[in-house]
Amino acid sequence: MRSRNWKSAPAIFTLVLGLMSAPAALSQCGMPGKNIKPMSWEPQNGRAHLMLADDEGGNAAIVGMWHVFFTANKMNGSPIPDTVIDNALSVWHSDHTEIMNSVRPPQDGNFCLGVWKQTGSSKFYLNHFAWYANQFPNDTNNGIGDPVGPTHFTETVTVSPDRNHFTGSFTLTAYDTQGNITISFSGSLSGTRITTSTTTNQLLQ
Repeated sequence: MRSRNWKSAPAIFTLVLGLMSAPAALSQCGMPGKNIKPMSWEPQNGRAHLMLADDEGGNAAIVGMWHVFFTANKMNGSPIPDTVIDNALSVWHSDHTEIMNSVRPPQDGNFCLGVWKQTGSSKFYLNHFAWYANQFPNDTNNGIGDPVGPTHFTETVTVSPDRNHFTGSFTLTAYDTQGNITISFSGSLSGTRITTSTTTNQLLQ
């Protein structure tokens, strides 16, 4: 269940990372009316192969812009209270790439990139990276922390029948610049589609 206190996510996240002394845990639309065709035979190179097929035009149910909450329930493999660690805007493209704007200071790195595949009817898997950033939180005079390594996300999501929501699970593993793991989180995530009618106030609720 998503925490109703997501507006305090940056403060909670700062506290968690401060206690762990492990910065950089956070990574840095019209919909078709037809149903997904989850499996079909598609000819390739003169032979028939069983493969997942999106709707016509490549508009799978996940394609579009989403408002996403990440709620961690484990840190470094140990249970923790449900904690919203990110409140992000994410766009899944029809070419199977993805971009996310994370809730952290831009100067520390708040954009990250991914690729996705369809794994079943309305089910999708995302492999996602924040490719280096800066220490967050930090206490430097200019607000820009020391360099840190990449962060690796994976997501497994299922889009609802109305195609306006998804739920699923995620893992997050942060590394230092030498490739050593500094911290990891896992938990649940939920997304709500952003449309041409979405308002700022709706995103802030």
